[in-house]
Amino acid sequence: MTSFEKRHHLNCCNSVVRAVLNMEQDDVSPLQHFVVAKRTISAMFQQMLEYVREGSDFVEETRKSEDLEHVAEEEQCLQIQACSRKLSVINDVLARRHMKVAFFGRTSNGKSTVINAMLRERVLPSGIGHTTNCFLSVEGTDGEHAYLTTEDSEERKSIETVNHLAHALHMDRNQDSGCLVRVFWPKTKCAVLRDDLVLMDSPGTDVTSELDSWIDKFCLDADVFVLVANSESTIMNTEKHFFHKVNERISKPNIFILNNRWDASVLEPEYLEDVRKQHMDRCVSFLVEELKVVDLHKAPDRIFFVSAKEVLSARIHRAQGMPETGGALAEGFQERLMEFQSFERTFEEFISQSAVKTKFEQHTIRAWQIIESVKAIMDAINISSAEKKVFSLEEREAQMDRLEFVRNQLNFLTEDIKDKIKAIADEVAAKVSSAMAEEICFLSVLVDEFCADFSPAPNALTLYKTKLMAYAEERMAKNLDLRCSSTINGCVMSSQRDIMDTLRPLLPPAARGHLHLPHRRFTMTYDLNFSSLCENFVEDIDFHFSLGLTSLVNRFLGPAKAKQALSLLNQNLKVTSSSAQTQDELAISMATGLVSFTSRASVGVLVTAGVCDDIFGQVWRSVGWRVVVLSVSLYGLLYLYERVTWTNSSKERALKQQFVDYATQRLQAISHILSSDCGQQVQQEMVAVFARMCQQVDKSEMELETEIRRLSARIQRLESVQRRSKTLRHKATDLESRLESFSAQYLQIQH
Repeated sequence: MTSFEKRHHLNCCNSVVRAVLNMEQDDVSPLQHFVVAKRTISAMFQQMLEYVREGSDFVEETRKSEDLEHVAEEEQCLQIQACSRKLSVINDVLARRHMKVAFFGRTSNGKSTVINAMLRERVLPSGIGHTTNCFLSVEGTDGEHAYLTTEDSEERKSIETVNHLAHALHMDRNQDSGCLVRVFWPKTKCAVLRDDLVLMDSPGTDVTSELDSWIDKFCLDADVFVLVANSESTIMNTEKHFFHKVNERISKPNIFILNNRWDASVLEPEYLEDVRKQHMDRCVSFLVEELKVVDLHKAPDRIFFVSAKEVLSARIHRAQGMPETGGALAEGFQERLMEFQSFERTFEEFISQSAVKTKFEQHTIRAWQIIESVKAIMDAINISSAEKKVFSLEEREAQMDRLEFVRNQLNFLTEDIKDKIKAIADEVAAKVSSAMAEEICFLSVLVDEFCADFSPAPNALTLYKTKLMAYAEERMAKNLDLRCSSTINGCVMSSQRDIMDTLRPLLPPAARGHLHLPHRRFTMTYDLNFSSLCENFVEDIDFHFSLGLTSLVNRFLGPAKAKQALSLLNQNLKVTSSSAQTQDELAISMATGLVSFTSRASVGVLVTAGVCDDIFGQVWRSVGWRVVVLSVSLYGLLYLYERVTWTNSSKERALKQQFVDYATQRLQAISHILSSDCGQQVQQEMVAVFARMCQQVDKSEMELETEIRRLSARIQRLESVQRRSKTLRHKATDLESRLESFSAQYLQIQH
């Protein structure tokens, strides 16, 4: 090849490289698919977590509400709380989720160089004399400074350059092949790290026998495995053995094979295609026949022939503003660069889609299950609250009808019961009045039965009358009680029972069985009060001759006319000589009425001489002196007899008779008052029972009103629960729709 041809070939290669690198910068990374998906699903899960927490608070509040018993069950509360905890865990996991690529291969196959080429910067130590002796993960940090952490310490060790990292790893002799060192590199320096991508370098598979522990510790969460092979040799058994173990632990792992250092093939261009086909056949056989992780027609898309060192050098030079080639390029560099570019593009598309599916699909399915559970809970609460609302409405309607019935019936029964009470009171008053009349007739017998020491002395006489009044009052009251109380008590009890039976239907069922007649038996009191009734009673136990003037006048003329006659007599005695005619008329009147001289103490048998002479003369002329003498003798003897027999016993009998006459008159005067008072007592007793029953009915009304208010409040609360459960149900449907959209856009799964 001439020098001109070489320069032309070099210019063409530079043009191809610039075009490829420009394309790398201008195209949007497929890894953004995962980033956007992660951001989308994280936002959804955050909303779902807030939604489930809101639903959990709602269910807990509903369950604890006293007036919403059994609307929400404890099991539902525990279930939704469990959903909240699960979402919280998933939310935390999603926040840590990233795409993880694990690079494996034998020592010095260029794993670190491949990672640096993908990062477009020397991040990991590589080159002659350096061998990775532990696991290194590279992930982005939002800070401006790089640092590393180790498994046994969270301390951030600052690293500024690759040499610092290599020195730090070299100085830390505690790190063995099973340890992990996490390298955090600023995202501003490496664009690929901005997309939640973690690249993990590993020691050579030929340096340890602890492959099982490696897989358990570092590989189970890897999305893609990249086998970095040496194109100058074939895939070794140690590499195959490792991936066989990976295949045992992980179902169909995603594996790419990079045949690195393919630039060495330019030394023997005549064998290039044969060598490439030989490597391709062996790699396809390993993936398809041995591991069985991919179909035959898809296997070639997982196998690439690259030179990571050339790509890294070209990209660093371009970043520094230098020519991409950095000098003469080996023949075929543009093809190898495009091959690496193809690997990156295919790898990014594959890992993005694979990571989205593997890392988000199960969470999405779990989210559907959680949403379905919450929807079922909200539906159950909605149905339960609706059923209880209907029941409460019916119950409230029944209580309102009951209240209206009680009020109307009470108004109707009140008038009827008042009339019955009035009739019973009148009946009792009539019965007491009849019994009182009979007792008044037997008052003299009752008084005659009274026995006490009698003395006409004033003090003794006062005491005697007091005892007599008390005795008469006690006996008469007792007799009235015997005559009336039994019948009246029976009537009262019967009437009380009738009142209770009448008002019993107005009481709630629980109170009906507790109604009883008053424990205190009704006792009628007969307030005769003889001490007040006979307060003005003045006895007259002085001797009065039965044929005396006063007695005769009272006997024949009656008390009223006798009083008038005696008054006229007193006046005539004062003016005896003034009118003879008047005296004659008086004498004739007294003689005609067969009235004799009075024995009054104030008049006695002494009369004025003129009057006696006139009268005697007239009588003498009329009947003769013998008759007059005989009459006077008999009159005197009778006077003496009565005077002698006027003893204390006679005085006592006279007092009792006077008391009977006086008490009879007074009792007859108050008979209607006493009977009316007894009727009032019965009426008061009946009214008291009726009032007590009315209080029970009023209490029943108040309970009904309270129950109606409680039911109204419960209905409002149930309506609120219904509305809120429907709102939460609709939110669940919206979240479900968002999950459907996410699945259709990123997962292509059918639910």
